Amino acid sequence: MKKSILFLLVAALFAAGCCKQQTAPQITKETLLYAVKGNDSLYLDHYTMEVGDDARPCLLFVFGGGFISGTRDNAKYLPFFEYMVNQGYDVVAIDYRLGLKKIVEAGDLSPERMMLGMAQTVIMAVEDLYDATAFVVDRADEWGVDSSQIISCGSSAGAITVLHGEYYLCNDNPLARKHLPAEFRYAGVISFAGAIFDMGENLTWKNHPAPMMLFHGDADANVPYDVIRESGVGFFGSKYIAGQLREMGSPYYFYSFDGKDHCIAIDPMDGNRDTIDAFLSKLVVDEEPLMIDVDQKTIGAPEVEKNFTLETYILSNFQ
Repeated sequence: MKKSILFLLVAALFAAGCCKQQTAPQITKETLLYAVKGNDSLYLDHYTMEVGDDARPCLLFVFGGGFISGTRDNAKYLPFFEYMVNQGYDVVAIDYRLGLKKIVEAGDLSPERMMLGMAQTVIMAVEDLYDATAFVVDRADEWGVDSSQIISCGSSAGAITVLHGEYYLCNDNPLARKHLPAEFRYAGVISFAGAIFDMGENLTWKNHPAPMMLFHGDADANVPYDVIRESGVGFFGSKYIAGQLREMGSPYYFYSFDGKDHCIAIDPMDGNRDTIDAFLSKLVVDEEPLMIDVDQKTIGAPEVEKNFTLETYILSNFQ
């Protein structure tokens, strides 16, 4: 009799346990003010899904829009953010000041004015990137983020920003020393159709950069794929940067799309997630000393224009 009662109790407890609904972890989003610059209040969105006790890596994302428009929560980015959070990353998407907006509104699109405006704009954007980074580092323990595993990532103008952010760090730029914590380095950089704008004929790297992942289409009329020089100023695209990294023996992953235009500022966030996972796993986490070049070409695709002038880039973005 006692055995029967014990059996019934165990069965009841087991049944009750089976009927309990297990709540799956949910992605949460918190919006915070990270800086005020003049009339600009700069916010960031922090996406996370707290699972386990280990500190999580963080993807710091900078949106695109030609430095004249764009939002940190553009619907085109959200599936990528959700995917990365489900991969175990926190995602922080940031505002930054749009330095070319007033210049474009004024209507002066001359190459000289735009080059000067671009130089000033990049400095502003990188300063904001650094301040957002410092904000995340300050809250890393509270958020459960590993501050040694912050990857900067950007699309178009945002990609230009994160590439400059790393370039300045590698060259001990005073902006980095002033706005970033001492000894801070990004664990990796992901650029969707980005470039580096520099007042010189070539880029010079004092120190090796973090592992870089570069996506770019060779028919991009918005951001140079290779390099364009004008009056001693250079705009150095992904192909040029990858070539320099190869010569330096610095780890990188360059994914080139034959015949593709500026759609590569967005498309790989959905279509190349496996490649992004491989980069993060091999080059960032495992620190494998790899240099990878991938050329994607569509069989039978029609020929498209690939040679552009500085004026073409200006008009493509701002007219």
